Amino acid sequence: MTRRWMAVILFLPVVIVALAGADEAAAFQLREGKKILVFGARQAVPNLDPHVRTDWSTRTIQQSVYDALLKYEGNPPKLIPWLAESYEVSKDGLTYTFKLDRRARFHNGEPVTAYDVKFSFQRILDLKLGPAVLFMDIVDRESLAVPDIQTFQVSLKKPYTPFIATVPWLYIVSWKQVMANAANNDYGQKWLMSNEAGSGPFTIRRWEQGNLYELEAVEKYWKGWKNPKHIGGYIFKLIQESSSQKIALLKGEADLVEGLQTDDYDAIAKEKGIRIEEHPGVTNFAIKFNNQKGLTANKDIRKAISYAMDYDAFLKIYNGHATLMEGPIPQAFKGHAPKLPVYRTDLNKAKEYLAKAGRPNGGFSLEYVYVAGLEEERLVGLVLIDQLKKLNITVNMVALPWPQMVARGSKIETMPDTMAVFVTPQFFDPDAILSLQFHSGAWGRGYYSVAYYKNPKVDELIDQARTLREWPAREKLYHEVQRLIVDDAPEVWGMLFNRRWALRDHVKGFLFSPVHYTGEVDMYQLAIE
Repeated sequence: MTRRWMAVILFLPVVIVALAGADEAAAFQLREGKKILVFGARQAVPNLDPHVRTDWSTRTIQQSVYDALLKYEGNPPKLIPWLAESYEVSKDGLTYTFKLDRRARFHNGEPVTAYDVKFSFQRILDLKLGPAVLFMDIVDRESLAVPDIQTFQVSLKKPYTPFIATVPWLYIVSWKQVMANAANNDYGQKWLMSNEAGSGPFTIRRWEQGNLYELEAVEKYWKGWKNPKHIGGYIFKLIQESSSQKIALLKGEADLVEGLQTDDYDAIAKEKGIRIEEHPGVTNFAIKFNNQKGLTANKDIRKAISYAMDYDAFLKIYNGHATLMEGPIPQAFKGHAPKLPVYRTDLNKAKEYLAKAGRPNGGFSLEYVYVAGLEEERLVGLVLIDQLKKLNITVNMVALPWPQMVARGSKIETMPDTMAVFVTPQFFDPDAILSLQFHSGAWGRGYYSVAYYKNPKVDELIDQARTLREWPAREKLYHEVQRLIVDDAPEVWGMLFNRRWALRDHVKGFLFSPVHYTGEVDMYQLAIE
């Protein structure tokens, strides 16, 4: 924020009144006639910088305060114009030209220009963090151009058909604000951890790290508001235990919560004044193997474990609110190959592959690392212990905080034998899954590539498919890629769980999109009525 904007916020008269109806509790707060929603969430927002982090909690805040050229909405997700009112693609598929909406304004009142777009793109490429993995192989800073103040142009280094699908991840910052607050050549990173330089529907009001983050609606948001009864802001309140979230919702201390345990969702759905938003999603759970180091570098060991797993247990963990994965790409996703020879529980085959690996009697131990506090991942670990015990294999469970777990997976040398991973495709194209998880070029570039899987033929086919413009030809290659990956067993494919949130009835306008991360919510759509 600029000092001018901060001053405006600091001196606004504020009256906060907790509301409670006669028949049901209400968590929302009333400030100057505006209804402020309370979102009880389990995951903190350690860094607001849109070019550094991409996890779900951060993304919820980011899309509130920043805009992108295009935006995903709906189910199935569709790309709609946002900062860009239109775009064109050259005949060779290499050059994309975006025309900006002249109405677009940053929170400090200055117009959003093509120079801001260029700066934002350059910053992503230079930092090589967060969303950079989507762009760094296909775009370089020299390929970014500004024909005029309302026109931004990017030329790809090589054909990449899914490029347009990645654009919603390019959040635009004000280059003047960022560079005015840069220190020691840090590109504004320290400042953007808890401040913003955006044009989105909300602006930051209060930032209490590890406790709560409060955002205020921009009443004169340049894009306008679809619902005149839209929320006047929201408080993203950290509530780390599922039981505490449940109590907060029931007592009227929260309007919306995510990440409840399965039993808690099922119980709270019966309560008056509360509803559950439940949607089949494309977020899947997998047990990632270290494909390069230790015993799990052996394909036959990986196959033995894959056959030993109890797949029915995946569904039981979610009380039936899930379906089993049938390969690398979710079934509802474009490009999924049908009738893949996926692994299902077969202890005889497990023993067969264990013998093939030269370990017929087992007699070894494996490490299973999961996120501390995620009950579903812990329960999967217990199932893994029970099943591999039948093969005389010991499983040592290790719970780590999210940042430490990511750090463990950042190198082959520190990646454990197995790691629990939830994966949400970042855009709606098979390349979002295959290139970021199963292409060796993604090693070390993010949490999704922690398996360190490598198959030169798979790399070749993925590279080829992403250059083709005709879908039937691309689809054929993707089907072949999936068959090769399944045969290599780089991970245990688990379940696609239904995405669920619990809301009080007065919260309206909730919209689900499969490309949203696990607990992510588009707050722009919400109203309290």
